[in-house]
Amino acid sequence: MNKIKKYILSLITVIALLTSSAFAGTIKIGTEGAYPPWNSKSEAGKLIGFEVELANWLCIYMEADCTVVEQDWDGMIPALIMRKFDAIMAGMSITDERLKVINFSQGYADEVASLAVMKGSSLENMKTPEGINLSLGGKEVKSTLKTLTSSLSGKTVCVQTATIHQNFLESGDVGKIKIRTYKTQDEVNLDLTAGRCDVALAAAVAFTDYAEKSGKSVVLVGPTFSGGAFGNGVGVGIRKDDTALLKQFNAAIDKARKTGKISELAIKWFGFDASM
Repeated sequence: MNKIKKYILSLITVIALLTSSAFAGTIKIGTEGAYPPWNSKSEAGKLIGFEVELANWLCIYMEADCTVVEQDWDGMIPALIMRKFDAIMAGMSITDERLKVINFSQGYADEVASLAVMKGSSLENMKTPEGINLSLGGKEVKSTLKTLTSSLSGKTVCVQTATIHQNFLESGDVGKIKIRTYKTQDEVNLDLTAGRCDVALAAAVAFTDYAEKSGKSVVLVGPTFSGGAFGNGVGVGIRKDDTALLKQFNAAIDKARKTGKISELAIKWFGFDASM
């Protein structure tokens, strides 16, 4: 009788372990593949970038078999909810608006935003602080937004659609401006250099990476932006009901941070340590 009980208890334990780690067995991660250096594609069409490499390391720490798949940015969250994949790693900032729909892991990297123009633009002379955190408010933030409102008046600002950057431009914080939206950041970059945009807004590293690789005279102007509409860092997007997977990613991010892996990959792809 004791042997039977022991066998049953052992069987229950094995089933419980298998069930709890089933999600860690095979995980599909969605990324855009068009937002360098966060994520992009090589000339051979292979997904590359900071988040692609980080995803592979997180999966090693989770002892999971993972696949990174490509998904258009504007359909990223709907595709997650429809279970086309299990997690998002696509330079997606953690915002209150997105948290109403999905969960996020702890942040693994900071993503400050910036305006960019072509060298020689009149906006190069805009006088603002180096960086503002919208969450802090106060006189400096109000003064900076007032300067931006005046400087951007009558200008055409280009931005990728369905992003925190578009949300900021449409918030009214910098007045009513002409906004031109694009499906990808690559399209924003191309139209900025072609003169169809007076100025563009995106992650600062998206512009510096493009300038370095293309040789185009794209320069950052004004302050870097964080907080408020720009969120609280970049994290892994996960469905609300996948709480076990959320814990697994958080534990893996902890390990990647403690071992210095996030810092190492950030320096490789961004040129500086953007880890949180």
